[in-house]
Amino acid sequence: MTMLRSFATVGAATILSRILGFLRDTMIASALGTGPVAEAFVVAFRLPNLFRRLFAEGVFNSAFVPLYSRELDERGEKGATAFAAEVASMLCFSVTVLCAVAMIAAPWLVDGLAFGFARSADKFDLTVLLTRICFPYLGFMAVTGMLGSVLSAHRRFLLPALAPVVLNVVLIAVLSVINWAGLARSAEGGEVLAFGVTLGGVAQLGLVAIGVRRSGAGFALHLPRVTASIRRLMGLALPGVLAGGITQINIVIGTTLASAQAGAVAYLYYADRVYQLPLGVVGIAIGVVLLPEIAYHIRIGRNDLAYEAQNRSLEFALALTVPAALGLMVAAHPIVEVLFERGAFGPRDTSMTADALAGFAFGLPAFVMVKVFSPAFFARLDMKTPMWIAVVTMVVNVVAGVLLFWRIGHLGIALATSLAGWTNAGLLFFMLARRGHWRTDGALEYRLPRLLLAAGAMALVTWFADRLAAQWLGAENGLMVKISALFLVVGGSAAVFLGIGSWLGGLDWRSLKDGFQSETGEPKLTALDTSID
Repeated sequence: MTMLRSFATVGAATILSRILGFLRDTMIASALGTGPVAEAFVVAFRLPNLFRRLFAEGVFNSAFVPLYSRELDERGEKGATAFAAEVASMLCFSVTVLCAVAMIAAPWLVDGLAFGFARSADKFDLTVLLTRICFPYLGFMAVTGMLGSVLSAHRRFLLPALAPVVLNVVLIAVLSVINWAGLARSAEGGEVLAFGVTLGGVAQLGLVAIGVRRSGAGFALHLPRVTASIRRLMGLALPGVLAGGITQINIVIGTTLASAQAGAVAYLYYADRVYQLPLGVVGIAIGVVLLPEIAYHIRIGRNDLAYEAQNRSLEFALALTVPAALGLMVAAHPIVEVLFERGAFGPRDTSMTADALAGFAFGLPAFVMVKVFSPAFFARLDMKTPMWIAVVTMVVNVVAGVLLFWRIGHLGIALATSLAGWTNAGLLFFMLARRGHWRTDGALEYRLPRLLLAAGAMALVTWFADRLAAQWLGAENGLMVKISALFLVVGGSAAVFLGIGSWLGGLDWRSLKDGFQSETGEPKLTALDTSID
């Protein structure tokens, strides 16, 4: 399977997951609003997600797949199966112990993550209960991630990519039951939704387990043992966990600060879900293609082609995220209103969430630029520089978050996150340029200012279109009327950006396409080209 086909598979599944995720979040907003039950669920769901992202997803995958693939090459299916069984047995034991300890220590975990909840005994107790219900989800997802890595090593990407879709489908079904049973806005509704999270974890595990069995890579569990293979895996994964953990610490810091303001945890959650759509889709495109592309060119001594890939990726990232960021900032209120304002989610919730969305949107280009600049370090096996820059980023986030939160509330947390993102992107670029690992070419220098000018013109059009469409975007109109009006605003703004950008010469889609293809029109790399010697 070529890299482009792999990207198309994963990208299509991700877009489907994001769409269903939006539907899920609109249903959560309608059922729970931004009150105590919603905040309790967000914090309870975030705790297992924190550990899942640290230990059970990208970091684990990046360490496990090369070792598993090596076992396949050197010892065949039998050796790879034995290695997978060792890892799975140790993983199941470890996450079972972790989940048990976390469920016992839930009051202390909640107190540390959301100290502000202690002011309300009912909200604190509900958060503890929902945390205990949700935490087994971590165990199921850890094993799901490991089995998905086995499938990835066998070049089977579809089922692992569809796993998040399954979670969203399960939660949408559970939310439908909550509304049907009249449990909206109630603590019981929160409990049912928490059970739905764990059920979603079971469903995801079942999906990838079927895929592993059908691939012929199945294995049996045994008593866990700390073997040489396990130690080697831990040695590879630990630096990644430390680097990835800093990003998660930033999330924890924001949640902790937000817990001191009523509703802020929910406002930030809903805003985060909106701006994550362009960030997720563009980030996947860059993450899948750029790292192996740069690594391959460096390995064959073609730094000129590595620079070309970097420049085209930055151009691609900014062409999508700059207009998206400006559009989200200018039209934050109608976007949030159309997506979420119904049921328990009222006009004040819309206003507060829109503020957070605008704050996050300010950092959207920076968040994606980090994904452009980081692979240049990883391709050279330099993990330490991005990690230390991430430490600086964390300090910026903490200081800015504390100072801004006490002055402007939850908006300050969103702005601090964006400021930290710009700091991260700026330092990564500075270090690349200083070491001679980045050379801006003439094409980027020519197109970038024209792209920014087109995006600025689009923002003005969006501002005027938003005001012209205000009479159709109002709360007194039906949902379909508001959706149609928002679609016209967004679609018209996008058309303006594309038109002006192409006219000025800031957009050249053919050059971007050629950046991922050879002269014959075939993708430059196959999945086998992604290894680094």
